[in-house]
Amino acid sequence: MGSPLQIAFIKASWHADIVDQALAGFTADMDTSGTPYTIDTISVPGAYEMPLQAQRLAKSGKFDAIVAAALVVDGGIYRHDFVAQAVVDGLMRVQLDTDVPTFSVSLTPHHFHSNDEHQKFYFEHFLKKGAEAARAVRAVAAIEL
Repeated sequence: MGSPLQIAFIKASWHADIVDQALAGFTADMDTSGTPYTIDTISVPGAYEMPLQAQRLAKSGKFDAIVAAALVVDGGIYRHDFVAQAVVDGLMRVQLDTDVPTFSVSLTPHHFHSNDEHQKFYFEHFLKKGAEAARAVRAVAAIEL
């Protein structure tokens, strides 16, 4: 294979125990794929900070792909769906403006409770979504232009 894929993985710190599962799923899938890669992990306070960090990383010219992971939940104070939409729109703008593929593992459940059943579900779901992001990174990297 050619040069290793240079990947930046941004993760929001809110619900870090769950969001970290996306990184675990991502790296596990990349490791088993045999695709050479390096990964820089960047933590940001919350999902809202991810697009700016993604833009800075993309403009650095160091990365072939950027992945951003967050869990945006309804805290009862503001409309979490507005935050989630702003994040996804921002990440899309980053890839369109910089030509660096940018992937989102930013999930916004309709209902989230911190009980054991929901925690278990989202641990497993983020693990799965991280692996899906790894497959998407490889697929996009393989596209010949």
